[in-house]
Amino acid sequence: MIGIDGCLKRIMDIPGACSVTLVDGASGLAIAAAGRHDLVDQHEDAAAATDVVRSVLTSPALATGRPGDDITEIIVCGTRGYHLLNLIDGDFDGRLFVHVLFDGDTGNLAMARYQLRSILTEFAEDDHGQ
Repeated sequence: MIGIDGCLKRIMDIPGACSVTLVDGASGLAIAAAGRHDLVDQHEDAAAATDVVRSVLTSPALATGRPGDDITEIIVCGTRGYHLLNLIDGDFDGRLFVHVLFDGDTGNLAMARYQLRSILTEFAEDDHGQ
């Protein structure tokens, strides 16, 4: 069982990870955070990331049009890094997601996605067992 702190620590161990924020998507509030939040604090991060997630989830243009095909991940790429916003599947009050900022020089997008999904799956399964 990894819990919230263990989950954040394992995410920060992914090569290139600069910061992670666990967000309550229903309220837009930060539940927990780790790493450097240089440009904005964890609460501003949570609010802004929630706006992005809500915009994507409610956009008909971004729906696949296939029944049961839900959006699970949003990737935002910049010239010096990338953001992964992953929705966590589980029995949570509201919809939880993580926002992870990765350095473009030391991170690997494909590997980060793979490792992040694995950690979040374990985290969600732990929640089902409680």
